[in-house]
Amino acid sequence: MKRAPAPLPTVDGARAAPHAAKLRTPFAVLGIRTANGKLTGVDYLPRSERAQRPVDAFTAEVVAEIGRYLVDPQHRFALPLDPAGTPFQRRVWQEIDRIPVGESRTYGEIARALRTGPRAVGNACGANPIALVTPCHRVVGSRGALGGFGGASAGDPLRIKRWLLVHEGYRFGA
Repeated sequence: MKRAPAPLPTVDGARAAPHAAKLRTPFAVLGIRTANGKLTGVDYLPRSERAQRPVDAFTAEVVAEIGRYLVDPQHRFALPLDPAGTPFQRRVWQEIDRIPVGESRTYGEIARALRTGPRAVGNACGANPIALVTPCHRVVGSRGALGGFGGASAGDPLRIKRWLLVHEGYRFGA
């Protein structure tokens, strides 16, 4: 008897699109989601997940851009983006996108810039559907604590956040 496929994850109650590619990286397999020539999602999948070739030319460009970043952390992504999020979340993600490579901002600093609370900024970071491209890993807790990543405050996601920060030349405790 054949098993029914697992249901796709949902975003605000709607079924998420299947991955258009799955890219093996040193820290995870990245599930790439695209729609209408725009990047809509980057999912951190277990390293045991199988890689998947890009389904189209745009997705191949997304994979190539991520490859460039993995070789050169100074690489600036130049991809059309369409992250699903509230107007507030989009404001937070725009602010995060301004953080230079090798630097960080605290949740509090971003909150002050947007005249909101640090917890709201943390929640928006956790909801970021295109993490890595919109670098929420550059947002840290007070006094340089890692804080959270991908909605998690412990475990493998923090290992990924640490890897990304080290890759970009971030100096812990500096």
